[in-house]
Amino acid sequence: MAVDTPMKTDAPRVGHRPGGTGPGRRRRPGRIWVKAAVTLLLVIEIYPLLWMFVTSLKSNSDYLNNSTWSLPTTWEWGNYREAWTTGHIGLYIQNSLLAVLPSLVLILLLGTAAGFALQIMVWKGRSLTLLVFLAGMMVPSQMILLPLFTVYFQAGLSGTLWPLILTYTGTGLPLTVFMMATYYKTVPRELFEAATVDGASILRSFWTISIPMVRNALLTVGLVQFFFIWNDLLIALTFTNSQDLRTIQVGLLNFTGDFGATQYGPLFAAICINVFGTLVIYLFLNQKVMKGLTGGAVKG
Repeated sequence: MAVDTPMKTDAPRVGHRPGGTGPGRRRRPGRIWVKAAVTLLLVIEIYPLLWMFVTSLKSNSDYLNNSTWSLPTTWEWGNYREAWTTGHIGLYIQNSLLAVLPSLVLILLLGTAAGFALQIMVWKGRSLTLLVFLAGMMVPSQMILLPLFTVYFQAGLSGTLWPLILTYTGTGLPLTVFMMATYYKTVPRELFEAATVDGASILRSFWTISIPMVRNALLTVGLVQFFFIWNDLLIALTFTNSQDLRTIQVGLLNFTGDFGATQYGPLFAAICINVFGTLVIYLFLNQKVMKGLTGGAVKG
């Protein structure tokens, strides 16, 4: 006598969670550790900014007599007005922009043209020329300050912002040329060959074909060079010989009195203006830079 038995299937029952005590739950402690690590990193990054902002609202006596971690007894919002007017932060920001923006334009223009010539154009000695540019990255900037100071003085450029512009351009070109030459390797040469067949000159191929393709790289390199130049102290301190030419990094030293007395409230207010201003620029351009790094030149 045959007995009907239910057919065994491998399909999971309704409401049954396969591996309920298996890998799905074993991964949960790992996720907790990741979240804890991210939270710790956020605290490490954000807490100094909050402490700096709170300190910028303290009076000088409050900063010296009370705990460093305590809140202000009186919130001195006038520290920002004093930093902007008495501390001349507005003038220092203007000088920084007048030195950084022309340098950045020259770095991107010359660096992109050099990268195009080294990777797209075919000529004898281009590999050696690239090595010469790379050798410029190995020269410490401290070694060239004294010779440059002598050259600028003899050329009559002292007392202007031209020494800063020329020095920033020269020190920023090696890295820019290397990065742009590396990025041009991803651009298919067939596009330029087709443009040449159609009658386009080298200059037209550079401006109308290569520049639109490397605009993401230009944004990335430009942001990196901007922060390098904006945060420079050594070069600006060497070539600025008057208060009217000080950049913001050099101007922050102006809050120290003749006898070593420091106005801590306006000083931290000026630092906040500098830090949060550049932070806003980075947050605004961060996603575009990431898209530029992950995006290809041509989508097939």
